[in-house]
Amino acid sequence: MSGKVYVVDGARTPFLKAKSKPGPFSGGDLAVGCSRPLLARQKFSPTEFDEVIVGAAMPSADEANIGRVVSLRLGCGDKVPAWTVMRNCASGMQALDSACMNILAGKSKLVLAGGTDAMSHAPLLFGPAMVNWLADWYGAKSFGQRAGVAVKFRPAYLAPVIAILKGLTDPIVKLSMGQTAEIVAKRFGITRQMMDEFAADSHRKVLAGREAGHYGEIEPLIDTKGNVYKDDDGVRTDSTPERLAKLRPVFDKTYGNVTAGNSSQVTDGAAMLILASEAAVDKFGFKPLGAIVDSQWSALDPAEMGLGPVHAITPMLQRHGLGLNDLDALEINEAFAAQALGCLAAWESEAYCKEKLGLDGAAFAKFGKIDRAKFNVDGGAIALGHPIGASGARVVLHALKTLERTGGRFAAASLCIGGGQGGAMLLERV
Repeated sequence: MSGKVYVVDGARTPFLKAKSKPGPFSGGDLAVGCSRPLLARQKFSPTEFDEVIVGAAMPSADEANIGRVVSLRLGCGDKVPAWTVMRNCASGMQALDSACMNILAGKSKLVLAGGTDAMSHAPLLFGPAMVNWLADWYGAKSFGQRAGVAVKFRPAYLAPVIAILKGLTDPIVKLSMGQTAEIVAKRFGITRQMMDEFAADSHRKVLAGREAGHYGEIEPLIDTKGNVYKDDDGVRTDSTPERLAKLRPVFDKTYGNVTAGNSSQVTDGAAMLILASEAAVDKFGFKPLGAIVDSQWSALDPAEMGLGPVHAITPMLQRHGLGLNDLDALEINEAFAAQALGCLAAWESEAYCKEKLGLDGAAFAKFGKIDRAKFNVDGGAIALGHPIGASGARVVLHALKTLERTGGRFAAASLCIGGGQGGAMLLERV
């Protein structure tokens, strides 16, 4: 980036853990739910946005271009264009990056951007056998033809295809995201005990952060029955390494160590931010949270997709002459404990940094390793949950809130991305 884009303000919903049926809010409900109070406290009208950009990995069929749906529901008006982006786990960060590019290009001055997903609403699908049978049924023209089709029906055709499981499996390497976490764990010798301790610590840090008031960006939701949702509900007060050790592996039942307890949760949630150019900051007298200084997208072997943040953050910081120790906060989305620990281990491995990142000798020493006290200081997705479309916006917003609270200058926010990618943003308090 040749300039800065300012983050004026932001908000998110509570992250609500998916239960056994669809949750009370659609993806559009969630984005609108956190955006309404966000916009209500601004000095400008929603119609003054130049565009609205929403990241969503799995919008429902009746909210296909969910960005436009959200924009109209928020009162941005008919004349504000709105669109939807999708980059798997980093869809929310992609929305922010797309907004940055348009602001820096002079196409926009004021943008509402972020992400949302109601993962509990992911559909159950018919498999090919049922689809083909239905095609024959609807194509039949006479009673005799329909009778002939009817006798070919088999109850097994009704077995549902679970869309969310399809979406969380890489079609190229034929591995689920959890299986890729197992591969990362084996590469760096990350044990079950290490994973469970990290997961328990994520819950502990979220609870401590909540108690200390570090989650002020959350806006409560109220459903149609009057129920109030004010906190992330996947956080557990009784999560300990000993309890987590009792859970069975999910993705490699014989030799694996990745369990439901040391993985992120399937979740509904949204996070939305207001981005502005310097001209818009001056025009409206904004006092920004901070600035998005730079961004980076990277790619790597899909079988080790969890290491994407390492490949994105490293070149981004190098461009600015920064090392890990120059950061005052680092937010990496915790898709899995194995993945988050794998990123830290990769930076601490001179062999990996030399082979994969081109860092050796003095360059490796200068880049350094992150102080763990600056890493996900208020916990992460293992405790909070990981609504795919929203997490990229959440980590950016919370990193900026952390800088605001601590007085730090630089932070990085990053995610691994299904398909073998990483995304990162460099943030600065202003």
